[in-house]
Amino acid sequence: MEHHSFLINILFYLVAAIIMVPLAKRLGMGAVLGYLVAGVVIGPWGLGLIKNVEVILSFSEFGVVLLLFLIGLELEPKRLWLLRRPIFGWGGAQVGVVSAGLCAVAMAFGVDWRTALVGALGLSLSSTAIVLATLGERKLMTTPAGSAGFSILLFQDIAAIPMIALVPLLGGLVTHSGEPGWLRVAKLAAVLAALVIGGRFLVNPILRFIARTDLREIFTAFALLLVIAICVLMESVGLSMALGTFMAGVLLADSEYRHELISDLEPFKGLLLGLFFIAVGMSVDFGVLRAQPLLILALVAGLLAVKIALLYVLSKFVDIPRGQQLFFALLLSQGGEFAFVVFAAAEAAHVFAPETAALLVVVVTLSMVATPLLLLAHDKFVAPRLQSDKKRRPDDHIEAQDNPIVIAGFGRFGQIIGRLLAANKIGVTVLDHDPDQIDLLRKFGFKVFYGDATRVDLLVAAGIEKARALVIAIDNVEDSLALVDAVRLRLPELTILARARNVTHYYELMKRGVTLIERETFAAALLLGEQTLQQVGFSAERAQRAAGIFGRHNLKTLLEVAPHFQDQQKVMSLTRQAREELEDMFESDAAAFAAEKVEDGRPD
Repeated sequence: MEHHSFLINILFYLVAAIIMVPLAKRLGMGAVLGYLVAGVVIGPWGLGLIKNVEVILSFSEFGVVLLLFLIGLELEPKRLWLLRRPIFGWGGAQVGVVSAGLCAVAMAFGVDWRTALVGALGLSLSSTAIVLATLGERKLMTTPAGSAGFSILLFQDIAAIPMIALVPLLGGLVTHSGEPGWLRVAKLAAVLAALVIGGRFLVNPILRFIARTDLREIFTAFALLLVIAICVLMESVGLSMALGTFMAGVLLADSEYRHELISDLEPFKGLLLGLFFIAVGMSVDFGVLRAQPLLILALVAGLLAVKIALLYVLSKFVDIPRGQQLFFALLLSQGGEFAFVVFAAAEAAHVFAPETAALLVVVVTLSMVATPLLLLAHDKFVAPRLQSDKKRRPDDHIEAQDNPIVIAGFGRFGQIIGRLLAANKIGVTVLDHDPDQIDLLRKFGFKVFYGDATRVDLLVAAGIEKARALVIAIDNVEDSLALVDAVRLRLPELTILARARNVTHYYELMKRGVTLIERETFAAALLLGEQTLQQVGFSAERAQRAAGIFGRHNLKTLLEVAPHFQDQQKVMSLTRQAREELEDMFESDAAAFAAEKVEDGRPD
């Protein structure tokens, strides 16, 4: 019967996730909120399909552990050392400032200083799972806000250990294990040393031995064994499992099996992390909420308000751009998983009354549920306003220029052209619509003006009527075509050189009479393809010839298809015919090349 119940529970988890997560994504709410709602629906206070929430929550924390292990695999020790300032500087500042602020607010309302201090320390921690999952889902891990958030989370995982150790001292309790303090410290040092030595000298040979068996499932089994063993080891000496697995991942970051470990563990991480969010949703105690709804909602609102305000101020000192500062503050505003551990320790040490611990657990859980909603509100209302604020910046007053070249758009594509012209003493006038980019470029001496390049009056003010050519390097395809239309109407004879984002863009530019077009990735891809041919045995000459044939044939096909690019059947027919011609050309070229080498007496 227990086995049957276990399978039924798995069925409920999967059905809830499969229904709620895609629905949440479709509504623009994000996967994390979908998992949380799924947990509420199937939990004790929803449909009541699952009762044993604590067991599930404990098991699902393994997803957070796997997440940090995989992040550690992406960080080499040298790179981690470079992050020491943001980890300890920014992380220490965040924990210190937020803890002090929350403690002061609690004491102002008459809370005992010990209760206020422990509560503030626990609430200063953020949810590693929610923050990292959100950054990964939005692909923001490498942004300034993402890097700062990760550094702070890593410090929080470290800081949670002394926090938990501090709680019994505040409660006036001593451990009953009879274990001297120096022995406990020695155990911690021994575990850390074992991780370093094992990661460096033991794990790689074992992975190499298993890889030789060519059994993928055994390699996956060892990867899971490695993570679980580290968890057991860290838990046995009272260290954070997440921190231990992160360190192990860092030590294996330069292993030749790093990518194999990542690919094997990634599916488990995703499923268990989703299960963790479902368990958090199930753990919301609506009984406590129903008993004291106004108090709990006030505490949640107060927690979020204080943390958001303090994090927003802190963001101004940690190199986060202005447009990402509020997002950063909202991202870290919730309580975290370690708060549950701190509060449980506080209850056991009699620092908290049981009712206080239960109350704060609900507050933390609801703050975790609120974070995706706050981020959704930010996306809907704040982010568009930030973009419109940029667009509302008044266009620069552009003095009449007599430079021979005007470049519209100065991103990664336009910059290369502009630098090449400037290096050869060719005068360039540049128009762009990104204020941050313009301010940066002006520091380096570029003559860049803010303005909508599709406005002909600005182009005229910039000297387009005296220019010899206009280079269009705008990212947006619609804006690029609108600019061509506007310039053709005003200056039909002006030479236009344009960047094409894709083949359709190429055809639309051709339709408007633009003949000097460069596809932004084609030349680079062709050059890399030529080098790839050399790696598989082609001589440099033969590789260059093959690339040249392909390039010329591709351009020929492009021009042949251009008149019919809106006729799908015709395009498919011409493309198929062109592919057959290319195969014939390569075969004849290979034969001719071999014959030439025989005649010249060159080795094959």
